[in-house]
Amino acid sequence: MSDRVLVVDDEESIRTLVHYNLVQAGFEVITTENGNDALEIATSQSIDLLILDLMIPGISGLEICKRLRQAQSTVPIIMLTARGEEIDRVVGLEMGADDYVTKPFSPRELVARVRAVLRRKVEEKPADDGQSADTDNLYVVGDVRLDADRYEVIVRGEIIDLTPREFDLLHYLLKNLDRVVSRDQLLDRVWGYEYAGDTRLVDVHISHLRDKIEVDPKSPRFIKTVRGVGYKFVRGE
Repeated sequence: MSDRVLVVDDEESIRTLVHYNLVQAGFEVITTENGNDALEIATSQSIDLLILDLMIPGISGLEICKRLRQAQSTVPIIMLTARGEEIDRVVGLEMGADDYVTKPFSPRELVARVRAVLRRKVEEKPADDGQSADTDNLYVVGDVRLDADRYEVIVRGEIIDLTPREFDLLHYLLKNLDRVVSRDQLLDRVWGYEYAGDTRLVDVHISHLRDKIEVDPKSPRFIKTVRGVGYKFVRGE
């Protein structure tokens, strides 16, 4: 069965361009120009990925991101933003979007990013075989436990809802426990492609992780900043 992608943009030319290229790449595609319709589709139908313009009629793209994440939806979201609108990209990431593409964009690049996100989703899907987790994929540091086989994170005894990108980021940090990883390294290893040095993307997702796993995100116990370099996950103080 083909992966199902919802494309939301108020410009017909962009909807047509994205629809054509995704269909040619083997995806099932739904399109709409209205935020109200987009939110209804995303919450009532089975969607594997959402491509979302921020400035659309009805409910805005930012509000859609916010509502989906508040509803604990983990569907990957790729935002479409105009070149130079950094504040919109940052706010979108803070609302829970996983990635963004700036207009004008290469259809080939967009398709590649869609495939990368969906590939990670398949790779991370837990096996439903009733078996216990492989210890090589189980990380326990203090009161943080990540089980890659079950795609589950437990902090202080409670299951934590992470977006796919947040899970990838935490997983990579734990695999490199007590080692500093640069922002560029995280962009390459977690996002899966060169991201033109946009390290703000990493910073926003690190902030989300701290909000979800740290007792005091402003004074983190586990995810430490190494000024001028990057981050590291430590064993706690």
